[in-house]
Amino acid sequence: MKNILKGIMLALISLMPSLSEPSDLQANEGQVCLTSFFSNSLHYTGEGMRHWYEDEDGFMKITKIPYNQLDCKSCHVTSCDTCHVNKKQEKPSFSVENARDMNTCLSCHSREGLTFKLDKQKDQLDVHIDAGMVCADCHDQRGVHGDGRLKTTMRHPNGVRASCQKCHIDQEMESPEFDPETESHGVHEGKLDCAACHVRNTVSCYNCHFENFLKTGKRKGNFFPMKNWMLLINYNGKVTSGNIQTLVYKNKKFVAYAPYFTHSVTSEGKECNDCHRNKAVLKIEKGEKVRLVDFKGGQIIPWKGVIPVIDGKLDWIFLNRTEKGWEPVPIDEDPMVQFVAYGRPLSEKQFQKLAESASR
Repeated sequence: MKNILKGIMLALISLMPSLSEPSDLQANEGQVCLTSFFSNSLHYTGEGMRHWYEDEDGFMKITKIPYNQLDCKSCHVTSCDTCHVNKKQEKPSFSVENARDMNTCLSCHSREGLTFKLDKQKDQLDVHIDAGMVCADCHDQRGVHGDGRLKTTMRHPNGVRASCQKCHIDQEMESPEFDPETESHGVHEGKLDCAACHVRNTVSCYNCHFENFLKTGKRKGNFFPMKNWMLLINYNGKVTSGNIQTLVYKNKKFVAYAPYFTHSVTSEGKECNDCHRNKAVLKIEKGEKVRLVDFKGGQIIPWKGVIPVIDGKLDWIFLNRTEKGWEPVPIDEDPMVQFVAYGRPLSEKQFQKLAESASR
């Protein structure tokens, strides 16, 4: 009888889809650390960055340098030790507490660290961080470790499981409850993502001088960190918060637009006129372009406020890092533009809503 049961179990196991075989990526790297579902996670593969960089309209079209020749791949979490090892004792040990320490997350997610630093300086820290929450309170194990299925972007369904709805609507955790009767919630009729109103603004690593970065191997000093605006972008038919990445390489200009959630959340949403018929909207309505960054007297001067992403209506300054300092790129040609993470420009209907006064 035992042999029969054993045979049945072996047969069932053989029919189950395997999540334990090393991926092609691991085999190519020649350093298999894990043979579990984690090896297909975005944390392990870094596939999102590679996917968009090497896409047909990605930045590699300008650089001609394959992703695996850049140091970006060194950010990938190839071992449990990166987050879970406790080195404070005589012998290293596995630690869940270490993975809950925000400093563990921020050692790689430096843009969020910069967000918290800039917000703290202005005494306007993210409402969740200010309440004592940590990354792991929203980003659960499945979100961090993956589910065994390869994904090409965080914007893939369940690529990142953390969401406002999980706590404030579905009430999976104790939190302030979403009130659908609030006027600002009802008037948008579900066509506005929470982040569009509740993200204060977004950190942008502006004008990455890629040529100098490759030469020095350093990011610091080769871009401008700024947190002055927030883009409104179309994602799955909803208006949400967005961001940009601009780069320069051998006088070639590049800008990528993406839906982006910055951990700079406010309990109170934006005022109606922060978005409706604001300065940027009025300029676009007149057929003018919005210049989001100016360069005067050797200084960067960023636009402040909310800007709708309308195709062909946003204008950027591109600079070269020289021995004399920053100087405008001498070649006057339009940048190559890419929309990543399934972001799209606002539709004509979405823009018309912004062009209407908030009372209508």
